[in-house]
Amino acid sequence: MMFWCNMSVLNNKKSHVIVIVAFYLFLSLFGSSATPFYNANYCPTNASYQSNATFETNLRVLLESLVSNVSNSDGSYSTAMGLGTTSVASGHFRCRGDVSSTTCEDCVSTAAAEISRRCPNKTESVIWYDECTLRFTNRYFSPTGVTPGAMLPDDKNISASDMDSFNRTLLGLLNDLVEETANSVSSKKFAAGESEFAASSTVYGLTECEGDSTKAQCRECLQNGVSTLPSCCGGKQGARVLFVMCSVRYELYRFYNITSDSPSSGNNTPVLRIVLIVVSVVVAIILFFCVCYFVLKRSRKKYRTLLRENFGEESATLESLQFSLTTIEAATKKFSCENKIGEGGFGVVYKGILPDKREIAVKKLSQSSGQGSIEFKNEILLIAKLQHRNLVTLLGFCLEEREKMLIYEFVSNKSLDYFLFDPHKSSQVNWSERFRIIEGIIQGILYLHEHSRLKVIHRDLKPSNILLDKNMNPKISDFGMARMVDINQNQGTTNRIVGTYGYMSPEYAMRGEFSEKSDVFSFGVIILEIISAKRNISSGFSDHDDLLSYAWEQWRDQTPLNILDQSIRESCNHSDVIKCIQIGLLCVQENPNDRPTMTQVVTYLSSYISELPFPEKPINPRLSGIAQNRVGGESSSVSTLLLSNNEMSVSIIFPR
Repeated sequence: MMFWCNMSVLNNKKSHVIVIVAFYLFLSLFGSSATPFYNANYCPTNASYQSNATFETNLRVLLESLVSNVSNSDGSYSTAMGLGTTSVASGHFRCRGDVSSTTCEDCVSTAAAEISRRCPNKTESVIWYDECTLRFTNRYFSPTGVTPGAMLPDDKNISASDMDSFNRTLLGLLNDLVEETANSVSSKKFAAGESEFAASSTVYGLTECEGDSTKAQCRECLQNGVSTLPSCCGGKQGARVLFVMCSVRYELYRFYNITSDSPSSGNNTPVLRIVLIVVSVVVAIILFFCVCYFVLKRSRKKYRTLLRENFGEESATLESLQFSLTTIEAATKKFSCENKIGEGGFGVVYKGILPDKREIAVKKLSQSSGQGSIEFKNEILLIAKLQHRNLVTLLGFCLEEREKMLIYEFVSNKSLDYFLFDPHKSSQVNWSERFRIIEGIIQGILYLHEHSRLKVIHRDLKPSNILLDKNMNPKISDFGMARMVDINQNQGTTNRIVGTYGYMSPEYAMRGEFSEKSDVFSFGVIILEIISAKRNISSGFSDHDDLLSYAWEQWRDQTPLNILDQSIRESCNHSDVIKCIQIGLLCVQENPNDRPTMTQVVTYLSSYISELPFPEKPINPRLSGIAQNRVGGESSSVSTLLLSNNEMSVSIIFPR
């Protein structure tokens, strides 16, 4: 802006143009003197040659050809030497989409010299700089693979108070840039942008693909890059993920050029036209905001008042997650019947589509449900801080007038119980898919117990709370009853017992003691239900009213496969099934100390059956009096809930 203000004081067209030319000439001269910034290289130990004069000659000529063709390229170039021979060498360079041709040439020249020095006698290598990437090989690199690659995190961390806002903002920014890059029709598949988070802080991002990659290849490569960031660089102020065919980077400062095109030095009319357009747009925007100011101010005050009334000190951090009622009504066609996809004890669930085409699931809480209000607050405060591929993503909420709504990502295949307990649908889920579902549930619970910032006890794990995406990957949902405890805290006690009969551990149902072992018990029930396609309660096995007792007796009698769903009996891996049955029985043992942790469950899953402990007999819930001991004078009314077969997440409360 200062540059344009200075330009406005010039008195004639000639001087105006001279200043523009001088300014960009200065930038180009200044930029060309900068040394390319080295990031990493790939020198595989299994791709060496000892004496191959032909390949070495082809490689030397190849590198010289790459350097000599920079000026004739649009920022990328591929060639090969020795075609038709066994010593062929093919190579490629790609310069970042925003750098000048001079910077590109300097970087490629440096890379061509350094790659041979850093990776001598190699038949394939890659070298990455900030400004360019150069590679050669005698074979083929995968266009979407993550190997070879390099992950380079910054050494500084984001402050804990800004972490949640930063993670949400960064993920949204990178996802937008991935789509922009993949959909680019330019020869340079490149996108950069910025987004604010926390208190006026800004994160800058950049994504780039090979110009000749397809839309699908580009998107898959970049999504692989974005998905590696949490594991390699979570919480860092900056990071680079560098693959052969694409790259992803973010920082807390602008590390890219805003534009790489200079104005024409012969005519400044386009520049003046741009200025006029910008000024006109700015004036229109100012007028628009003046008209809307009082309306927005009044609405914002109302929203903030509602947030403070419901969430107190947490309201400031939750403001960015709030959706307006108008937006949700438009997304769900005013909660039309055709958009209704489910109904449970706390309200109705609708499918919706946001203006940006994202599919969402809207959980509209019943206005008469007091328990729903408690669940509403708890779920927002908790799940907004959790991010894992096996947890359902909470996109936001709506708190307006008398409405309370939770907005999630849309998961297309409903819940696990929808498939599991229907004889026709369960036959469509083979053992391979069931085993992958078990593994995903394990990873989700492990994250809650061990890898999140605070240990989270879900307290209501069951098949109806395990959602399945289009690829049948599980996502744990419904955190309304979850509790956060200190990472070093082993257990807690509550006077308000909530959960679902058949999945609650004995110590929790009878004494109100909950811990990570309570969730382990629930997981044990789920894994046995996945294997048998039978409910724990009213399992349908002769002479047994619960699955756990029947499964243990079959295990004791060395006939564990008797519980297996007959529709997958012939196609499954019996060894894996028996191992999963043993793990399930270990998880439902009566004594919490005898149950494994989820970390041990992961180890068990990769161990031999003979290496696993022998499970003790689980408690029979009906004989133990779990249902009766806690209900006092309300036994009859609670019993009705205990025997409910409703698949829509029926939960019960036992007063103490």
